[in-house]
This record gives sequence, structure tokens and C-alpha cells, in this order.
Amino acid sequence: MRKMKWAALAAATAALVSGAAQAQTLKVVMHSDVKIVDPIWTTAYIVRNHGYMVYDTLLAVDDKLEVKPQMLEGWKVSDDKLTYTFTLRDGLKFHDGAPVTAEDCIASIKRWASRDAMGQKLMSFTKGLAVVDDKTFTLTLNEPYGLVIDSLGKPSSNVPFIMPKRVAETPGNTQIKEFIGSGPFVFRADLWRPGEKAIYDKFKDYKPRAEPPSALSGGKVVHVDRVEWVNIPDPQTAANALMTGEIDILEQPLIEMLPLIEKDKNIEVKDLNPLGSQYSLRFNVLHKPFDNAKIRQAALYALNQKDFLLAGINDPRYFKECKALFICGTPYATDAGFEDKLESNFAKSKEILKQEGYDGTPVVLLFATDTNTGRLTPIAKSLLERGGFVVDMQAMDWQTVLSRRSRKEPLNAGGWSGFMTSWVSADLLNPIVSAFVGAACDKAAIGWPCDAKIEELRDAFAKTTDPAKRKELATAVQVRESEYPTFAQLGQFNIPMAIRKSVTGNLTSPAPVFWNIKKAQ
Repeated sequence: MRKMKWAALAAATAALVSGAAQAQTLKVVMHSDVKIVDPIWTTAYIVRNHGYMVYDTLLAVDDKLEVKPQMLEGWKVSDDKLTYTFTLRDGLKFHDGAPVTAEDCIASIKRWASRDAMGQKLMSFTKGLAVVDDKTFTLTLNEPYGLVIDSLGKPSSNVPFIMPKRVAETPGNTQIKEFIGSGPFVFRADLWRPGEKAIYDKFKDYKPRAEPPSALSGGKVVHVDRVEWVNIPDPQTAANALMTGEIDILEQPLIEMLPLIEKDKNIEVKDLNPLGSQYSLRFNVLHKPFDNAKIRQAALYALNQKDFLLAGINDPRYFKECKALFICGTPYATDAGFEDKLESNFAKSKEILKQEGYDGTPVVLLFATDTNTGRLTPIAKSLLERGGFVVDMQAMDWQTVLSRRSRKEPLNAGGWSGFMTSWVSADLLNPIVSAFVGAACDKAAIGWPCDAKIEELRDAFAKTTDPAKRKELATAVQVRESEYPTFAQLGQFNIPMAIRKSVTGNLTSPAPVFWNIKKAQ
């Protein structure tokens, strides 16, 4: 009898050990540490990426950027094009076990729309959102609006992630304090160590769609038990960790390190976002000197794209100069308005500053010391100074930039004039989706540009469905942006991922995602 008990115990112990051995953890170094975890409060991509781990979306784009149902079973549009009826699919639940309801969706849409340029534009055409039943809600318009589905299927910052109603009722300008989603991973806030790691466990009750995964749409099937985002800010150390197998994926390897990484037979270098990204310098229009559109225009004359692309990427395989606000190689690409700008015409910059009576007020540039994009800030400083500006470059980490840039205080009270960042091209394809183009004053994205003409043109673009008219309006928006600059577009680039060959299933997508990934034992 005793032998039988010991045998049973040994078998149970062996099963536990076997289960533990089979548990899989995917270790990833992302482009930045995670210190903010509210993907509506900020447009930062590391927080957007966190959002895709924890939350789900009503609609999502596939690898052709076509919008598909995600949390939705489907939707219907009334004959007069004024009422959209959305129905949730079965089996959706939050990480705390509560079912996802129409009330949660409405509250989440409203919070997202309070912060996002495309959401704000959608709400300006919206008469109301109403619950029909637990799984159904309606969106009613004041007049037909051609971008309802595109707005709710927006793939990148800000993304209309669905949160529980109690969380989504947090004002958009206040960070949430509870991190419950219905997405494929559970955020382990209890194990979160800012500066060290963020941990996500597989949500075992997540019900994937039946369709195969495609970019951000389809079946989000999770094959690993845990994903750890490990913070290794030094690029050399991160590359070494990848090559020794301490980590599995390096999201944004330093371009200069690619030749070394590519020699490792155990690693693949893959470009999973073929549309790439665009560098930009965002202006704060609230305070001198950039409260003057002409002075911002002088900055456009002082800057050029090639210096930023060489400093940030330095490999011609992965960059190109492009003055189009709405991305070269796409329907709305044009140089209109920028033919003579972004060429480092320092004499022209100085001439404008003199005409406008520039008094030497420093341009306060926020300098993120721990990101690939941040290292371009010294280039901006040098070019602006050669164009006649006085520049005060203030160093800090990226998470501090994210907090600081949300402040509207004057420069002498912690304010700012500009910062370097980048957007994935999927965020920049037209005048509505591009957050930095929006100029709705206090409702605009950080930097708060305020221009009625830009908003009139964006409204006209949103109302028409005629491709030729949209092209004309997109060009008009770009020309107006050259007169009333809200940011400087500083070239297009791609940064491939470096992935150990033991990891398979990575999806081509505008944002890095971690479902569908398998890791060999």
C-alpha cells in the first residue's frame, strides 16, 4: 500500500516537473521600457504595443490594411447611412471574468475619441451612441461620414482599445489605475518592474476568432505561456543577449549592429512592417518662439531629411528621403508646399527670423537619451542653430519625455518647444488618421496646433468618398501645413526585427504582436 502511495506521489511530481519544463517564456527587448501603461493617455508606441497585449479591438486591419471584424460579429448600416449597428461576438470576457458588454464598448469609444485626432473627427459627426442590448449598440451620425469603420479599425496610436466601463469612464487626460482588458494576454501588474521588465501571461479564457491571423486581425492564438519584455537600454548589450540566446527577439536593433547580427546563423533579420515609419519633429505652438507659424516655417528651411536618416539609420537599404506628409508610394503622396523646404537653407531661415523679430527665445528640445529616435535630437539642435535659432537641449529618458510633453506650462516652468519622434506609416496615410496634422486647438494632439483652415480641409476630406476629390484635398492639407507647420517630416525608414530562428510565426503588422508565435524547446 505504501509503495503504491509513493508511486502515485512520484508520478504526480513527475507530471508537475514535466509541466513546468513545458511552460514557455518568450523574452523580448522592445524599443523602450514600459513605465506608462494607459494606451489612450499617450500615443507612445511602447504603450500601444502594451495595449495590443492586454486589450482587444472591435475592428482590426489585416495585412492589406483592410478593416475586418475582431470583437464584433459584424455590423449593419442603415439605408440613409446615418446609423451603424454593431454586434459583439459570443464568448468575450475580461480578465476578471466579467463579460464584455455594449456599455463597455461605448464608454471605451468615448474615452478614446477624447484623445485621438481621428476619434475627435468621428465624434464631431456623431449624434449619439446607444445600447440596444448587452451585445449590441448603435452609432448615429448627424450626416453621412465615410470613415466610421476606418476610425474604429484604426491600427495604431491611439487605438480604440476596449476596456471595462468602470475603467473607461476615467477622463482621457487622467491615467487609468486598473489594467483589465479582454485581450490575449494578462498584464501582471504585480510583477511589473519599471526599468527592469514587464510580464504578460497567456489569458487562458481568451476566445480567438476562427479565421487565420492576418496582421492585427483574425485568430489571436497564443502558443507561449508568458512574454517578458526585458529592458536592456544599451544596444550592444541587447544584441549580445540575442546572440547568446538570453533573449529571443530584439524589436529594434541598432542598424549599425545588423552586419554582426546577420552573420549569426541562429538569427533572422525580418522587416515585419514593410510600409515603414517616418521621423518627425513636433512643434509646440503654445509658446514662443514656435507660437509664430512663420518662425516654425523658418525651422522647416533650416532642417533637412538626409542628416536625420544618416544619423538614425545609415544604411541605404532602410531609408529614403520623402517630403510627402502622407507617405511616398501611397495614393496621397506629393511634395506640394515643401519643394523648397527641408533643404537646410540656413540663409532663408535667418531671413525669416529677422523679418519676424525673433528675439533669441530658446527652443527647448526634449532629448530622449534611451531611444533610436532620441539620438537624432542633437542633429535638430545643430541644424536649428545654424539656421539662427537659440536651442536649449534637455536630456532625459523617453518615459520622462512622454510625461513632460503633455504639459502646457511656459518654457520657464517645465514647458517645451519640440521633440523628435517617429510614426509608423499606417498612422500617416491620410489627413484624418495623422494625429500631428490635426489642428483642433485644445483638442489637438500634444503641441496643440490651432488652425481653422486645416480643420475645414480635413472635414471636407472626411465627407467625400470621391478618390479624385480626396487626393485634391489631401494635397491642399499638405500645402496648408507648409504655411502653418505643425511638425516637420524628416524622412522615411524601416527598422527590421532580429529574431532567433527557434521563434516562428511572427506576423507582418503595423505594430509588433506576440500571438501566433511559437518557440521551439
